[in-house]
Amino acid sequence: MNSSSIDSGRVHDAPSNNWVYRVLPRALWPYAQLARWDRPIGWQLLMWPCLWSAAMAAGAAASLGSFSAGRFLFHIFLFIVGAIAMRGAGCTYNDIVDHDIDMEVARTRSRPLPSGRVTRFQAKAFMLLQSVVGLAVLLQFNGFTIFLGVLSLALVAIYPFAKRFTDWPQFFLGLAFSWGAIMGWAAEFGSLSFAPVMLYAAAITWTIGYDTIYAYQDREDDELIGVRSTARRFGDNPRPWLIGLYGIAVLLMLFAFLAAGAGFFAYLGLVVAAVMLAYQILVLNIHDPLQCLALFKFNGVVGLIIVAGLVLSLLVRLI
Repeated sequence: MNSSSIDSGRVHDAPSNNWVYRVLPRALWPYAQLARWDRPIGWQLLMWPCLWSAAMAAGAAASLGSFSAGRFLFHIFLFIVGAIAMRGAGCTYNDIVDHDIDMEVARTRSRPLPSGRVTRFQAKAFMLLQSVVGLAVLLQFNGFTIFLGVLSLALVAIYPFAKRFTDWPQFFLGLAFSWGAIMGWAAEFGSLSFAPVMLYAAAITWTIGYDTIYAYQDREDDELIGVRSTARRFGDNPRPWLIGLYGIAVLLMLFAFLAAGAGFFAYLGLVVAAVMLAYQILVLNIHDPLQCLALFKFNGVVGLIIVAGLVLSLLVRLI
């Protein structure tokens, strides 16, 4: 990585024509980069399990005669805002923890902390600000959901260190990133059941799969500096692992939908998503970093398809 990205105020692994650089003053660019506002795929992947859970719960509530359109839309709004805020806070925390590692990896060397465009104190203050926004969102929910949200902080705190002690840091990412799969149901019912637990497990295996593909971008650098990942663990033949992970994700999601009494379009969306996951495995070239990044981002569409199926099923039920 040369100094051009640093001099321009951009980062190496994000689009240089993003809205951040057109709308925000240059002084705010490093903070937007810490929060990954220039890479929305991250907060989208955090958001989708929340929306799956909220839509699945709304469908179950509709079948019980307790559905409220206003409550559902308010929950959707909260989960979107919360995903953006907490993903930003989590990424800022991760960058603080990984400051030294990021300086050794070509793809991350131009980020605000290793490039020196923000100090550690500034990054911590910004993390706190985003966390306050996330807390304000969390406090809008019922007490049980607030309790679950507070519990998730332990998983968020552990994840950045996982790459130091296990070949499966993606599993810890899945535990943290998939937490929304139980939050949406808890927000609707104030309790948990088999359906959201299965959805959570499905989201975890999905996350391990897509983040493994993402990790192949850094495998060589990770080997040099001793950072562990499923990409290093799976080596040159990740397809059997990905078939297993994505296959389990689809199966567990099927169990969740069955338990929640989801409608036809939810299953149709799941079938379409399964085909899209199979496509990723089929075309994957682990030696092409740009393709790995593109396939990782493709999972944003997978998440959208699943929530669209659940929402369509809800609408049909309400008609």
